Amino acid sequence: MAAAASVKVYGSPSAAEVSRVLACLFEKDIEFQLIRFDRFKGQLKMPEFLRLQQPLGQVTIVEDEDKALCESRSICRYISEKYVDQGNKKLYGNGALERALIEQWLQAEQKTFDPPSSALVFHLAFAPALNVRQDLDLVDQSEKTLLKVLDVYDKRLGESEYLAGEDFTLADLSHLPNAHHIVHSTDKRGLIMSKKNVSRWWEAISNRPSWKRVIELRNKPPPKLG
Repeated sequence: MAAAASVKVYGSPSAAEVSRVLACLFEKDIEFQLIRFDRFKGQLKMPEFLRLQQPLGQVTIVEDEDKALCESRSICRYISEKYVDQGNKKLYGNGALERALIEQWLQAEQKTFDPPSSALVFHLAFAPALNVRQDLDLVDQSEKTLLKVLDVYDKRLGESEYLAGEDFTLADLSHLPNAHHIVHSTDKRGLIMSKKNVSRWWEAISNRPSWKRVIELRNKPPPKLG
């Protein structure tokens, strides 16, 4: 790997925002240090993590060159631009047109795919373990909304190999965390697997070496904090 030891990633690889950034770092072949913590276990109040709090209540995901960055999609854009000549050089496109197409689908992921998929993942995969009441009405509405979104995706993926064209880009990568949980941690995998083009696309992006490495990190027990 190319040296970039200044990059530090904070959080749990199981968190969508963290795993999104990790996948990007692996795609770009960037060395990084992962500092694990779990916000659901009160670890954010430990002294080593208090300094990570952001003005809007967010927690820093990445530090690079002593600058703290939050919001995973923005971090992925930054990584892809800063390390443009490393790893996957197509990740954020080449030229204005490719970049615009990628941004179009990144916006679609953030505004139309993420809200219903996040609701499904939280209420079906995480709420029981956290002893939080499942909102089944929200689950039902989110399923219907996501189904409509995936109908649009299925049409698009019948026209091109990936969302923004013929190359795997950030537009596809950004979908990996929630789609993974829907397929593997809920009973709603049929939303993705029942659609011919979406299913083909999912098999392609989820089998990338970068995402497999993220899953390995997810499955690795975190170190004990003092």
